[in-house]
Amino acid sequence: MSGSFLIQAAVFLAAAAIAAPLAKRLQISSVLGYLAAGVLIGPFGLGFVYAVYQVEEILHFAEYGVAMLLFLIGLELRPQRLWALRSSIFGLGAMQVLISALVITPLIMMLGASLLQAAFVGLALALSSTAFVLQVLEEKGELNTRHGRPALAVLLFQDIVAILLIAIVPFLGAFGAGRDDTGGGFSFGAVVMAVSAILLVVLVGRYLLSGLYRLVASTGVREATTASALLTLIGIVLLMEAVGLSAALGAFLAGALLAESPYRHQIEADIAPFEGLLLGLFFTAVGMGLNLHLLIDEPLRIAAAVIVLLAVKGVILLVLGRMHGLKPASARRFALSIPQGGEFAFVLFGAALGVGLLQRELTEFLSVVVTLSMLCTPLLLLADEVAVARTRADEPDYDEMPDEEGHVVIAGFGRFGQIIARILRARGIPFTALDGSAEQVAFVSRFGNTAYFGDATRLDILRAAQVDKARAFVLTLSDVDRSIKTAEIVRRHFPHVEIYARARNRRHAHQLMDLGVTILRRETFLSALDLGREVLRGLGLPEADVNHTVETFRVSDQKRLEEDHAHYMDFEKVRAGAQRQLEELEQVFRGDVDPDAETDKQDTSG
Repeated sequence: MSGSFLIQAAVFLAAAAIAAPLAKRLQISSVLGYLAAGVLIGPFGLGFVYAVYQVEEILHFAEYGVAMLLFLIGLELRPQRLWALRSSIFGLGAMQVLISALVITPLIMMLGASLLQAAFVGLALALSSTAFVLQVLEEKGELNTRHGRPALAVLLFQDIVAILLIAIVPFLGAFGAGRDDTGGGFSFGAVVMAVSAILLVVLVGRYLLSGLYRLVASTGVREATTASALLTLIGIVLLMEAVGLSAALGAFLAGALLAESPYRHQIEADIAPFEGLLLGLFFTAVGMGLNLHLLIDEPLRIAAAVIVLLAVKGVILLVLGRMHGLKPASARRFALSIPQGGEFAFVLFGAALGVGLLQRELTEFLSVVVTLSMLCTPLLLLADEVAVARTRADEPDYDEMPDEEGHVVIAGFGRFGQIIARILRARGIPFTALDGSAEQVAFVSRFGNTAYFGDATRLDILRAAQVDKARAFVLTLSDVDRSIKTAEIVRRHFPHVEIYARARNRRHAHQLMDLGVTILRRETFLSALDLGREVLRGLGLPEADVNHTVETFRVSDQKRLEEDHAHYMDFEKVRAGAQRQLEELEQVFRGDVDPDAETDKQDTSG
């Protein structure tokens, strides 16, 4: 191993070790710290990395940090989460990207770009910085505010668009250069190989990965789990690159395939340190590649471009925020949070430069503009806080709740929570209903229901709802992760309050049982039993047989739910329990076992 490599590695590690803590001390995003460190050590700064080609090599390696970011994004894109945010993601997000691109495209054409180049740049600049914005909002405690949740939804849609753009850059480059099959462009065979590789990844992820992780997890060796996660990511990335697709696309597919895996949280915890370090290296490399001479030579042109980018996206976001139902202060905060360019712009510009779609001069100019737009974002948010502190104070990130005692707190006011509320109202029992969606709160109010905007996963909001004085806490959140987090907080801080929980499925029920929640109902179980009862009646069974069958099944299933709790992470044991229950029920209903004795035994053991 050469000494020069070790010296460069030491320089980068020193930059990472200093930049992030210093940025935090200065109360700015660590992304800006990495960018500044890159400028300082790069060829336009102190020159620790003195050649442009070295910067490009480092940037190419550091793009694996973006790949890991996309892997983690894929892990978060569970169908359940996408469905819960569908109106914001595919409505608000799609409108933001489309309108921003349509407005920016003609402005880029004024710089001398072709229509194809301008449209590509317009889409790239329509994307904001997921890593940067999430960090800024998290540092400010605004992720679950009125403007934070729609901002997250828009970023999720932008991530999906970024994946599509990254995937088609080679084709755009071939088309833009006017190449055909004989001239090195894409061929039908290449397309077939790419599609085959994607299908292979989907099949392997669907049928083999869960078994692999179950096998590795059963050994109890933490390093093996980490190695398996990295192997999955790197293996899929190498396959994608071998067929001419991007590493980022492969990483995203890998994460999406594992989104429903029971080992998702463990994988995320194992990958996160590597992602953070490589992503820091990526931003450092971007900072090294910034052409400061260009900033010195054309300050007015660059400043004008930054202002136009922030103004165009900011105005579009402000209007869309108001159309989405945000109040003026929240809409303004929403618009100031995500008007900047993002890290995917750097990736897209680099890829476009590599295939000849963009020229170096335009790429360097746009990279400076995107970096400065990111630098302006925390400054704009800070200016907003200083200038309109009184306005923001009038609109807190949760609704003011009545002073209650002896009430019931309902966390989650969807269909399930509303039924509980109607029962309580019918009996004159006071309740405080919380929901993290401002749109849902506004919707239910139109039907005479009273709910309060607030994220039940936050302790301060639970205190505002006076959970400490409540007679009961009803947990009906549909998102499993948020439900578990809320149960943990209530158990830790309000142990005297009984939790009555809705469970999405058996696994969710077991996770709640891990926390000591004993009164829970699976959301479809009782309604399915009731419908099964009607089916048996419709088939002509006597009423006594119908009731006996359904009750026997209910008791048996409840018994198995409790027995499976001890090993619910072991699929084989759960499967064996299900098979054993089925055989026992078949014996009962065939008459091989005394039904009354079996029911008595099940009641005693359950």
